[in-house]
Amino acid sequence: MQDLAGRIAFVTGGSSGIGLGLVKALAAAGMKVAFTYRQAQHRDQALAQFAAHTEGMIHAIRLDVTDRAAFAAAADEAQRALGGPVQVLINNAGVGVLGPMEQATYADWDWVMGVNVGGVINGVMTFLPRMLASGLPGHIVNVSSIGGLAALGSAGVYATSKFAVVGLSEALRSDLAGRGIGVSVYCPGLVKSNIADSGRSRPAELAESGYAPPPHEPGAPPPPFMQHAMDPLTAAGYVLEGIRHDRLFIISHPEFRDVLTARSRLLLGSIPDEPIDETRAEFSRWLLSNPVYG
Repeated sequence: MQDLAGRIAFVTGGSSGIGLGLVKALAAAGMKVAFTYRQAQHRDQALAQFAAHTEGMIHAIRLDVTDRAAFAAAADEAQRALGGPVQVLINNAGVGVLGPMEQATYADWDWVMGVNVGGVINGVMTFLPRMLASGLPGHIVNVSSIGGLAALGSAGVYATSKFAVVGLSEALRSDLAGRGIGVSVYCPGLVKSNIADSGRSRPAELAESGYAPPPHEPGAPPPPFMQHAMDPLTAAGYVLEGIRHDRLFIISHPEFRDVLTARSRLLLGSIPDEPIDETRAEFSRWLLSNPVYG
């Protein structure tokens, strides 16, 4: 999809951080954009950053991405408000907890997996049939993390969810090959965002956590590491280039090259140095190649 102007996009978690950067970049490319939010304050702050005339161009929808019925209603609303079918879907909404997995409760797992994996599934299940039925070219971007390619830091629950998003995206790209809908997975490193505040939208029934909530006071500066994180609009530029060039993997942070190389070497070095059983290989032929890997 080289030419994005005039097309319609839908971005989950688009009121702050990477999501807001994406909304800005898509709008600057001439697209109409619907974005979802959880907190009215973030919605108002986001809309204030656009020109006064946003009617018919930028549309905000309150959505909990784990609510499937609400997702379908949001898709209907976006089409009504922006005057046509969504052609670019970006499943960006995400939450996180930090700490060793031994401290996690079932509620921690259910919350993170429900949003980070379930939210992507719900986005795909809601929009993909509509995109296919429209007959128009389209593209789906699922936002994972560099933590979805390598288990970095003490963030096992988060990494588990983000690894799942990578696998889902690779498989979906394979399913949709040659059908006019591209699939990318964005795996960023640190980007300035409000993910540390994601617990504010955590459901009461999943409130029991094994992790201490991050300290927060209104107006407090972000954690020191976030002060050096990538600007969301810069990050969004990589995503737009990934859409335009139909890239499977979108990686914006070159500082992770060495660790990804090391992981790849570890994988390859773990393969037994033995002759291939040609009979077994023949019967596994359907498993041994995939055109999406080029």
